[in-house]
Amino acid sequence: MSKLVAFAAIQGGYKVVSTVEGELQRALETYSADTKIGFPNTAYYLPVIYSLLGMKVEKLEDLLKPMAFARKLLPPHIKSKNHLPYLGPLLDAGMAAIFSYEIKEALRILREPDFYIPEEDPDIEAGKIWVGPADDIILRKRGVEFVDGSAPGFAAIVGAAPNADIAKDIVEDYQKKNLYIFCAANHNNTSVIQQLISKGVQIGWNTRIVPFGPDISSAVFALGFANRAAMAFGGVQPGDYKKMLMYNKDRIFAFVNALGDIGTEWGVAAAGCVNWGFPTLADTDIPEILPTGICTYEHVVANVAHSEICQRSVEVRGLKVSVANIDIPMAFGPAYEGERVRGADLHSQMGGGKTQCTELVKMAEMNEIEDGKVTVVGKDIADLKEGDSLPLGIYIQIAGREFQSDFEPIMERQVHHLINYIQGIMHIGQRDISWVRVSKAAVEKGFSLKHLGVVLHAKFHQDFTKIVDKVQVTLYTNKEDVDKLTERARAEYKMRDERVDKMTDEDVEIFYSCSLCQSFAPNHVCSVSPERTGLCGAYNWMDCKAAYEINPTGPNQPIEKGECLDPKLGQWKGVNDFVYKASRGAVTHYNFYSMVHDPMTTCGCCECIAAMLPACNGVMTVNRDYAGDTPCGMKFTTLAGVMGGGASSPGFVGHSKYNVTQKKFIKGDGGLLRMVWMPKMLKEEIKDRLVKFGQENGYPDFYDMIADETVGVTEEAVMAHLQAKGHPALTMEPLVG
Repeated sequence: MSKLVAFAAIQGGYKVVSTVEGELQRALETYSADTKIGFPNTAYYLPVIYSLLGMKVEKLEDLLKPMAFARKLLPPHIKSKNHLPYLGPLLDAGMAAIFSYEIKEALRILREPDFYIPEEDPDIEAGKIWVGPADDIILRKRGVEFVDGSAPGFAAIVGAAPNADIAKDIVEDYQKKNLYIFCAANHNNTSVIQQLISKGVQIGWNTRIVPFGPDISSAVFALGFANRAAMAFGGVQPGDYKKMLMYNKDRIFAFVNALGDIGTEWGVAAAGCVNWGFPTLADTDIPEILPTGICTYEHVVANVAHSEICQRSVEVRGLKVSVANIDIPMAFGPAYEGERVRGADLHSQMGGGKTQCTELVKMAEMNEIEDGKVTVVGKDIADLKEGDSLPLGIYIQIAGREFQSDFEPIMERQVHHLINYIQGIMHIGQRDISWVRVSKAAVEKGFSLKHLGVVLHAKFHQDFTKIVDKVQVTLYTNKEDVDKLTERARAEYKMRDERVDKMTDEDVEIFYSCSLCQSFAPNHVCSVSPERTGLCGAYNWMDCKAAYEINPTGPNQPIEKGECLDPKLGQWKGVNDFVYKASRGAVTHYNFYSMVHDPMTTCGCCECIAAMLPACNGVMTVNRDYAGDTPCGMKFTTLAGVMGGGASSPGFVGHSKYNVTQKKFIKGDGGLLRMVWMPKMLKEEIKDRLVKFGQENGYPDFYDMIADETVGVTEEAVMAHLQAKGHPALTMEPLVG
């Protein structure tokens, strides 16, 4: 390794630490020492400092300790006669700079609380293009994608490309590989983000192009995101820096692209990233660090051509990506799933209240359909003027030697995200309330409704090889044809729902596991039964059954229930044996129907977390989209941080929204009649099922008996509401005895 690299980075470390020390001193002279400080709506304080040092920064004066730690990390300056290896001092200087950058950003938020826009997407029209650190709602939502593999890693881009076209090409190349792109810093008074905006590219978390901030210090938000993922999903404890850094090296596949001239501050930031195992690839002529060491292959790679930087980055990091090659004129991949087609971009649309839009998947016999046949019956996009609407019926017939009618709704649910994967196309809803919006840009590239069928045919074959032999797609746009399909589809939906709703855990001898989240939460083993859906909300028993049929060696494995050890709490010997083995001995047993007694393990992907409210003799639950306070004294983010690494925590349990109204929900603790509080947004979302439950169980006003944040967020306020409404929990046997 070049002495020049070490010299420049260490010089940069001294410069950064000294600058931030000055900023901190000025802040202490301006504000009270006990002024609250931190990143908005997160339970992880300043996440890099908290995760690596275990220091909780809550007040301004709390910054003094990590600031002193950063100063202490700075190594001696490189001297001409120093022949020692330079990597160790280089890494220390890099870490000192990273800690300092996080302090710098916290001070910025203190001074300018409105500098960052705390939303998933920036407000470009208002000139608010920087989103700053991700809050915990975004972390939970996006972290799942790093678990299930739909986001294999992230590219942190700092600086700016020589021109906007090159910036767009680089970013779209990463999007096609399904990576997130975390952007920070500027070069020559512009940034990649500003270049993308000038080309009309949508930016924000929804398109995986995240504009963290305008300075190199903003790049610390990417490292903070990675460390928070390790704590939230992997159970890595704050302060365990060795495990934290190794976890990131082995499981978070990330790298840095430095576009533009690299000065000492960028250089020391790159050195800091090496601690995580994240290499840096630059488009300029800088000294390289090529030997294998902390990073997978090389540490710093220079002079990478813009046309090659994406592929070279993936290779250097040792990242495995899967790219879907679909024969359509638009780009295709999960990175486009969150893309919006807004009014100014809209060419035409189907459904959404303007017209009827319905989707139906049906099993067919082998000789009934022709594989790959896609037919548009009626008008196509080329027949429309800008602003026109069409009815749309998407009828998919699937034949397969191992395909079953039980798989129809599972395949139907794939339509939503697969259509959304098409660049310039937006899909909302499902079944008979779907809505497809087509952008002007897609039409300019030659989009046809037939391309919807091309995508569905290709992806069903690619993703469901075991059960799919033939796929035929018919797209109806004549009103009479769509109405006819809709009438048929609604009858099918009703029959399916009744079949699933009537299934009980006693009806089957096989449950299914889901170990998708074990890459982040090694001890977590999710068991899915007909009456206990997966806690992430994405998998029910039928889904797992189908997944096993598709991939017998995948994350969804059959579990023979075996002897029932406790019918009230929901415990089976076969499940216990499986859980013990799958958790590598960390979990010996758990109960399906209880949150009080040895509940199921929880990972950070859960949709909701339920908690006991002993003073109310009941329970509450909170969904991860709710950011407010709760009667148990902890927000969702705090609850998930405590138990999200795969712990079985008596008194708490993760679960899906749908599970709330399943008949076995906390049956061992008294069931849903124990529910005394939930956020209003969740209550409204499942209102029909709550009303139905109340009517079936002799409490027609049960929905109104459940308190929400409009009633209060303390046990005292909830208790007053329960007493006024005569909630059944008040007369049930003690929850804890």
